[in-house]
Amino acid sequence: MAFGTQDDTDTVMNEINMTPMVDIMLVLLIIFIVTVPVMKHAINIDLPRASNERLQIKPETVRFGVDADGRYFWDDQPLDDAQFALRLAAAAAREPQPELHIRADRNVRYERVAQAMATAQRAGLRKIGFVTEPAPK
Repeated sequence: MAFGTQDDTDTVMNEINMTPMVDIMLVLLIIFIVTVPVMKHAINIDLPRASNERLQIKPETVRFGVDADGRYFWDDQPLDDAQFALRLAAAAAREPQPELHIRADRNVRYERVAQAMATAQRAGLRKIGFVTEPAPK
């Protein structure tokens, strides 16, 4: 038994084996050669047109206002807190529910607007928005 000798089979290979890479490239080339003509030759047909949109029923909009003194207005008609709660309950029972657009004076106390929003939420209204004026340019 000789130590330190090396057989020819144990030598380290210093070159990259290019055969698998060339095989992969040839396979990809064949795939692209086959698929490109299929992509280019499309049949032009005139398909019928149909509308599949759901019928959108536009809900009515309730304009609710709060003036600088904290008074409530329902579609520009004044009302008190009890009437406001009753009208909100009636509006929440309708289908589709109307959208409540709140127009509040810039000088009104936030508490009055928050009370109105809480009352609307308790009544069950889901769509509440604020009406503002655009900023001057």
